[in-house]
Amino acid sequence: MTKNILLILTIGLIASNLSMQPVLEKGTGLRVNSHIAFRVDSIPPSEVMDVVQIVISASYNFNIESVAGLYTPNAVVADDEPPYSWNGPTAGIQWVNAVEKACKDLHLTKLKANISPVDVFHQSSDNIYLVVPVAYTGILPGKAKYTAKGAFTFVLRLVNGKCMIKSQAWMPGK
Repeated sequence: MTKNILLILTIGLIASNLSMQPVLEKGTGLRVNSHIAFRVDSIPPSEVMDVVQIVISASYNFNIESVAGLYTPNAVVADDEPPYSWNGPTAGIQWVNAVEKACKDLHLTKLKANISPVDVFHQSSDNIYLVVPVAYTGILPGKAKYTAKGAFTFVLRLVNGKCMIKSQAWMPGK
């Protein structure tokens, strides 16, 4: 009796899991089911990557003006620099200022970032989620080389047709 119940439960779980799998909708480039819709490819549209590139550039050229107006009113930015998170429409400006302070404190110069191809990209009707691998390089005192590899995760919202950052988090590599 117990074996029959376990068999029926297993079959039920498999069937329900299969019904939740996304299905490719012809001609749309979207995978859909009753709960979610996301883009099949992992190549974000240029308007999304434009925002990402502005933010990453600002992280090493410390251009706070470039990130002003890119964040939603309830935006959250998280990073491994104190105080570790910033909130609100000026979160990006606060974060860039914190990165600049950390570079000055460490005497880190010639900071640059290299963006690798995006592997993870999902888009619904008004939200975009992507993971952007980034490698930072620079020079520390004594001409020591600085490298930091990791990824930014972004959630962007389409607000009046404009991509704005709702959340941004840096995940350092190992």
